[in-house]
Amino acid sequence: MGKIVDIYGKKLFSLALIFNSLLTLVYVIGLLSTFYRNYPEWRPYPPYVLHASLFLLLIPAALINIFPSVNIGKVETGRLWFHHYIYGFIVIAIATILTAIWFPTSMLSLFTANDSTAGINVGRFFIIGGLTLVVDDLPDVSKTLKSGLCFLKAKAQQNGRIFHAVQLIMGFASLYFLLAVSIYLPQHPAEITLANIILVGTLLVTTLTSFANATRKSWLKLC
Repeated sequence: MGKIVDIYGKKLFSLALIFNSLLTLVYVIGLLSTFYRNYPEWRPYPPYVLHASLFLLLIPAALINIFPSVNIGKVETGRLWFHHYIYGFIVIAIATILTAIWFPTSMLSLFTANDSTAGINVGRFFIIGGLTLVVDDLPDVSKTLKSGLCFLKAKAQQNGRIFHAVQLIMGFASLYFLLAVSIYLPQHPAEITLANIILVGTLLVTTLTSFANATRKSWLKLC
């Protein structure tokens, strides 16, 4: 029983970390697309965030956390009928169709618009959840994709020290945004919204994950 709990605990923890990385990416893409298209002079969370473009740092911060997060979930859980990625694609398809029916919008604007509509955000949640299952099971999607990932992994092993250093730097970058937003919000109670609370949560997880991976030297111990 203890072994089963340990196995599924690692898998769920891994999926949660992957989900957080994807959620961070979606948030940053939505914020920056709105900034560049509509409010080029906008300064979010002033004076603590010096410029909106600095949020670009969160993209590599989120991306570099994904591979170590997938590695945590490399346990033998078996599968129910299909590979995980099949369920991921099913969730993505259903969520996309239902969102498009009830809240007509293009797939591109679904992820590039800074929209706080509850229905759209629910759709995003399930689409990101489906993507999480796909990312977790990516090598099984196709042999070509698996070969490509193995090639990238080999390159990462050769440059492990560089990735380790970038991981640590991105941890400090995430910490900067976490502190900036966390200090700003109590000073502006009207902006303590669900979206900003979620942002603080994702930044906290991204920061802790970055420092944990750096401490464990994940990029130096690829297997």
